[in-house]
Amino acid sequence: MYRILYQILSSDTDANRTLRLSRLFTLLQEASIAHTTLLGMGRERTLDRGLLWIVTLQRAQILRLPVYDERIVLKSWPGKTMHLLFPRYYRIEDEQGHALVAASALWALMDERTRRVVFPEQHGIRIRGVHTGKEIPLPVPPKMPPLIETEPFTVPYSYVDFNGHMNNTRYFDLAEDRMPEGLRGRPVRLIQTEYAREARLGDTIELQSAGSADGYCLCGQQNGAKLFRLSLAYGSGKEADGHPSA
Repeated sequence: MYRILYQILSSDTDANRTLRLSRLFTLLQEASIAHTTLLGMGRERTLDRGLLWIVTLQRAQILRLPVYDERIVLKSWPGKTMHLLFPRYYRIEDEQGHALVAASALWALMDERTRRVVFPEQHGIRIRGVHTGKEIPLPVPPKMPPLIETEPFTVPYSYVDFNGHMNNTRYFDLAEDRMPEGLRGRPVRLIQTEYAREARLGDTIELQSAGSADGYCLCGQQNGAKLFRLSLAYGSGKEADGHPSA
């Protein structure tokens, strides 16, 4: 199991001094990369050989998001490889060991040249899974309500990562910038995402969204093809001093 102690920076937080969703998933992403490297499947076996790690599905169950200056413990471990997919689990705790966030994701390897998912065993990529008993269910594609709001969005240079496409964490910035103001600051409880196709620099995406009293959904498509889906479910009340209201 990978384990790291991290102190929340001011740049990690939003206007409520709470960990920003894009930063939450950046921390999970970096833990995945760091642990995969420690397991002997780092850039020398993948990136330097034209193989790119990509995330396809994510799920996060949140009791409380960390706040500015809080010290947290982030843990991550791999599940048993599923044909083309690499399950990975995450757990964020406070310093007293209380659970804050539990998450799961499905990762895959993509050929940098063809932009297609590859069979890992053909490239000697093997990661041994472990079972801890603290795994949450693996993610599934989120169900979308009728989506009514529509607007175009063109992928800017600052959103593109070294895989050559819009980084998955930036979709959370898109969502938070567009969601109803009444949801901002509310405690998010469940996040589900699907990344079906990549969006590259200069691509124009058609964004569709829908908000309700309890959540917000955002999806994107290009020329009728689904690119991503993102669903956020919220609890009642606002976060006060970093703790969910009763």
